[in-house]
Amino acid sequence: MLIIVGLGNSGDKFKNTRHNTGFMAVDFFALKNNFPDFKLSKKFNSFISRQIINKSYSDNSDDRQNYNSVEILLVKPQTFMNNSGTAVKKITKSYSLKSDNLIVIHDDIDLALGTLKIVKNRGSAGHKGVESIIKAVGNKNIVRFRLGIKPIKGKPKNPENFVVKNFNREEQKIINETIEKTYDALCFLIESGLEKTMNEYNQ
Repeated sequence: MLIIVGLGNSGDKFKNTRHNTGFMAVDFFALKNNFPDFKLSKKFNSFISRQIINKSYSDNSDDRQNYNSVEILLVKPQTFMNNSGTAVKKITKSYSLKSDNLIVIHDDIDLALGTLKIVKNRGSAGHKGVESIIKAVGNKNIVRFRLGIKPIKGKPKNPENFVVKNFNREEQKIINETIEKTYDALCFLIESGLEKTMNEYNQ
């Protein structure tokens, strides 16, 4: 099983804010892959959706396409950003999974708007949601998709206020493109593995 966690804040007032970019990316992945509707799990304090995805691989002997599958659990913690690790720890423990099976998608104010950066075994760089997860389950082998939200004019003086505001129209167009790229990268990772994905998308 692969767990893909999108980070964000619960509640309608945060739905389209910059800090909810992780939620947006997970929603888009679910839509494109025909996942069931998200349902609230009180046990995990998260909205979750579960699906088995077929992936193809080439059989070099006769060039036929063969198929195997991977089970994916999409997660949107409802603990609020700063306590995301509480939900993630419950889920990984319940399924007896190591952090090797965990992908976290989140906004990143240190990266320019429109940037996608895939990292592994990296610190939180001040992101409270990521920091919470690292404290809860450790940082070994955690893969993160960092989606840049920093405006062209530079990092704002009050990041905490900035991240809970909505994207403007032009920014929303750019972040939508980034979310589509994130979807492509996730599919590529499922198909081809992390190393090839990082080589392909970290440019």
